[in-house]
Amino acid sequence: MSDLPRTPEAEPSLDNLAPPRAVDEREAPAQDAASPVVLSNPPKMSGGLVWRVAGGLKTMRPHQWVKNIFVLAPVVFAKDFFRLDLLVPAFSAFALFCLLASAVYTMNDLVDVEADRAHPVKRYRPIASGRVPTSAARVMAAVLVVVALGGAFALSVPFAVVALIYFAQNIAYSFKLKKVAYVDVSLIALGFVLRVVAGGFAAHIHVSWYLLACTALLALFLGFGKRRHELAQTANPTKQRAALEAYTPRALTIALALTGTATIATYVAYTLDPATRAFFKSDWLWATTPFTVIGVVRFLQLVAGRPKAESPTQEMLRDGLFVFNIVAWAVVVFAIVYRIRPAELP
Repeated sequence: MSDLPRTPEAEPSLDNLAPPRAVDEREAPAQDAASPVVLSNPPKMSGGLVWRVAGGLKTMRPHQWVKNIFVLAPVVFAKDFFRLDLLVPAFSAFALFCLLASAVYTMNDLVDVEADRAHPVKRYRPIASGRVPTSAARVMAAVLVVVALGGAFALSVPFAVVALIYFAQNIAYSFKLKKVAYVDVSLIALGFVLRVVAGGFAAHIHVSWYLLACTALLALFLGFGKRRHELAQTANPTKQRAALEAYTPRALTIALALTGTATIATYVAYTLDPATRAFFKSDWLWATTPFTVIGVVRFLQLVAGRPKAESPTQEMLRDGLFVFNIVAWAVVVFAIVYRIRPAELP
């Protein structure tokens, strides 16, 4: 990683003994999506060791670890969630993917440091602002990769192979392929599919092709939504992401409509499939379809209605209606899959 671009590092100030208040990305000045973005260099920030360590943790994006719940999907939909011998490797796989994802996020921030400084919100990220020195970020990324892949091989060789593929495709994405329109979103979707496959290998569970198809389509839908949001965010979006030059609002709107509809249709087909109904011994899984429709529609509203947010995929995790819908869907699916009745609840 020696060829990553270096950026000036902020040095601690001796003139001010009290560490200054850190600037949060969400506190960044709002930008009018219709106005050109004129930015100066990110503010030089300084502070003590604890302040910098906190910046390192922020760079790891722990709030994004929720994406790795897809690693647990095979255990849930195999009706084996209460088997301890499967839960231990499944949650171990989840933790290892969190570390590996954090390594990828750190590497992305190193590669994108100049582009982030041109972004009205991302310029306040720890590496772009100088809170985390680039040399420290490189060491952190290397340690995370070694620990994650080492733990993966200790857990299971097939799982480790999938984790290695996941890491390799993210490296390809970070250094080259994220600049290629549609390939960039396809690789993001592949990452989610690999999470599901890895969870199946970790727990030794066969993964349904329906689960893989739904995961891929949903990830494509979210990815296109994020690109549509980025395209409308500023007057010069290609300065933030090179691939945006090849995207158009109309093409992304069509892509969102197609992938959103395909996601819902595939989910409905899964719930109505005779093999699914026989496996779960229930004809009611289709009743969870409204939650899927609400989730798709709400995400489209977030894409169109919050242009000043950094990312619609982050906004959906802060949106009360979206989170409630996801939790309600999970509770109902869990009750149907595991045949839980109100009388059985504490």
